[in-house]
Amino acid sequence: MATSGSRDFELDVADIIEEAYERCGLEVRTGYDAKTARRSLNLMFAEWANRGLNLWTIKQATLTLTKGQAQETLTPDVVDLLEVVLRRDGTDFELQRISRGEYLTIPNKATEARTSQYYFDRKIAPVINFWATPENSTDQIVYYYVQRIEDADTLTNTTDMPFRFYPCMVAGLAYYLAMKRAPERIQLLKSVYEEEFQRASDEDEDRTPLKLQPSIQYLRV
Repeated sequence: MATSGSRDFELDVADIIEEAYERCGLEVRTGYDAKTARRSLNLMFAEWANRGLNLWTIKQATLTLTKGQAQETLTPDVVDLLEVVLRRDGTDFELQRISRGEYLTIPNKATEARTSQYYFDRKIAPVINFWATPENSTDQIVYYYVQRIEDADTLTNTTDMPFRFYPCMVAGLAYYLAMKRAPERIQLLKSVYEEEFQRASDEDEDRTPLKLQPSIQYLRV
């Protein structure tokens, strides 16, 4: 028996909403039913960002520093910074992330030298603060950042995520809808959602091989 040979299964927003309503024992009957479900879906995406479930949205960007300018405003879609390095003449130097309090207590923030630390202020328009203040306009900051998940704007949109997250997304939306429309199913759907979330979260980790390096004292003859 022949297999399909296809690997392009996708759910658009309308499909996701319909499946979630069915799990609540309901149907999408009005435009408002779809509107309130789409709103819940976007709120759930914000929850996922808070819970760290969006490894697939990690991007790399480069920023050229300006001499004497200790702050740079990033785009609003930057949720968080992961790794940051300063690139000078082809060599990368890791930057240390510090807290708001640590940055506040730096006595002379205007000191110009090679930047070695940064404080990331996660405002609506996020700002990265450097110390020391850049001493030239040729150094670059290369960073990995977590990008905000795209909104579910229209019913014909597909979602901004890999297919392996579909079960978690549908289960989560069903739970969100149950809180509004099917309170008798809240506990069941919450349990299913948390199981799917944990499974998706475990899959979303950055996998690296385990490398064990013996202490130098055990290598001595």
